[in-house]
Amino acid sequence: MKIVILISGRGSNMRALLEADLPVEFACVISNRAEAKGLEIAAAHGVPTRVLNHRDYADRAAFDTALVAEIDRHAPDLVILAGFMRVLSDAFVLHYERRLINIHPALLPAFPGLDTHERALAGGVKLHGCTVHFVTPVVDAGPILAQSAIPVLPDDTPASLSARVLEQEHRIYPMAVRWFAQGRVTWREDGTVYVRGESDATRAALVSPSD
Repeated sequence: MKIVILISGRGSNMRALLEADLPVEFACVISNRAEAKGLEIAAAHGVPTRVLNHRDYADRAAFDTALVAEIDRHAPDLVILAGFMRVLSDAFVLHYERRLINIHPALLPAFPGLDTHERALAGGVKLHGCTVHFVTPVVDAGPILAQSAIPVLPDDTPASLSARVLEQEHRIYPMAVRWFAQGRVTWREDGTVYVRGESDATRAALVSPSD
């Protein structure tokens, strides 16, 4: 299975994917920022890189058109958003329907959008976490593929909560991509997804489904 990863910054989730020994070919890592540190990490892992600076295009539609052309040149089976800080057009999202995934630092459908850790603390929730989901035109509303939950501690700050959630992101993103590569992801008629062959839940975190 061929994969293209889109990044904008440090690429920590991308690194987790590249180091997970997945049964896939990483065809290219594309960034909209030439200074993205993740490009160096990708190159160090032998993955081709490409920069498409969104500022070089007249508008979002023009950038997305160029991005689609670059992605399609690699004929990927799956496109992964790994800290890609761009709002994608509906046309882009629909072009990659059912093969475009993202990871969000909250237990969707709770806390879509930005500032998730601050909002979780302000809301007094007892569990927080992250979600791997398919991308749809509605931001952070696509079918959920996997989630991992952690307890919110009494002395948590947005920074400490973010750090612990990020550990779980690095855990479940490769897990979800492996399921996709193994052909275990199945779509229901109602548009939700499930993973075939789930095993017992792990003890380190509340991961659902568990590998």
